Amino acid sequence: MPSQQKEFASESLIHEPLKILMIAPTPFFSDRGCHVRIYEEARALTALGHEVCIATYHLGRDMAGIPTVRIPAVPWYKKLTAGPSRHKPYLDILLFFRALSTARRFRPNVIHAHLHEGAFIGLFLKKMLRVPLLFDCQGSLTEEMIDHGFIRRGALIYRLFHCLEKIINKGADFIITSSRRGMDDLQVSWGIRADKVDALTDGVDISRFHPFPRDEARRELDLPADVPVVVYLGVLNSYQGIDILLESIKILREKGTAPHFLIMGFPVEVYRKKAEALGLGECITFTGRIDYEKAPLYLCAGDVAVSPKISLTEANGKLFNYMACGLPTVAFENPVNREILGDTGVYARRGDPADLAASIDGLLRDKGRSATLAARVREKAAKEHSWAVRGEILVEIYRRIKKTACQ
Repeated sequence: MPSQQKEFASESLIHEPLKILMIAPTPFFSDRGCHVRIYEEARALTALGHEVCIATYHLGRDMAGIPTVRIPAVPWYKKLTAGPSRHKPYLDILLFFRALSTARRFRPNVIHAHLHEGAFIGLFLKKMLRVPLLFDCQGSLTEEMIDHGFIRRGALIYRLFHCLEKIINKGADFIITSSRRGMDDLQVSWGIRADKVDALTDGVDISRFHPFPRDEARRELDLPADVPVVVYLGVLNSYQGIDILLESIKILREKGTAPHFLIMGFPVEVYRKKAEALGLGECITFTGRIDYEKAPLYLCAGDVAVSPKISLTEANGKLFNYMACGLPTVAFENPVNREILGDTGVYARRGDPADLAASIDGLLRDKGRSATLAARVREKAAKEHSWAVRGEILVEIYRRIKKTACQ
């Protein structure tokens, strides 16, 4: 953690409470990574005595203790998964008006906008209300759209979104990113000044995510008690590497290695059918979507955790939950995963299903190494990745941009 962030944290509690309006252009809360970051930031700020209100889409569920306002119901829009949608423009127009009416009543000191769409809305609110804007950036807008197959690099629509992304990045008073790789990309690729951006990586609530008895978790999920279990928690799509994971499982089966895989997330039917077609139905349990509150117990059913996410710039919040539950973790080699896991992770070549399979197999076979990593990842989560510390840092960033805006 940068030394200046530690200095911020030490002073953040001596000031009067703030009112923060969060803009979340997503169906919050839907039990996935981006939403966990929004929720845990709001919880940490509330615990520090500040007032948070989240403006979001009509879908999702309210979380206890976090005031949430929503756009009017749009009956035909039911998408809960991540990724672009052609419906977004009019949903975001509705969100702008909902956030504006809320802001006039709530009178926030700071607008905290999540994702590029939220920051675009925030730019208008900033001008209209004369309130500083913090942009919580979780990856490049154009790169995400390419990764999801929504646009092609170099096409006219790509150039338009690239231009829009530049306007959004430049317009925020300050940007926080969920990884150092993201911070570096904003400076190098987008020309953002070093004093206008910092990395505030995801964290974990270590009082909620901690080791549970493995037998208890396996009984609840009806998993075999005497077979090694590999767990995955997150959205199910090719962007998260689930197709690669299935290839890895097939390789393990063909080599005679037979761990059971617990794959938790949604949407599930496409991958359940793919698994059946590959002859993997018996060695995979698909849970579908699970409540965030159940995640700590269910993760502890595993001996090893896996994250095959292929993005080079986006955050990988599930790793923090794996770590806090004491799970030795296999992930692809990239700067974001290295930043989070450090030397406590096991790394496979990016996008290589055979190497991912070999890394999982090696870790399951080496009981001593697994036990050592399990202890070290839990310790690292507690010392370095607590949401309480992240909340204090965030408050001081608010105060700094608020002070700058008043000058």
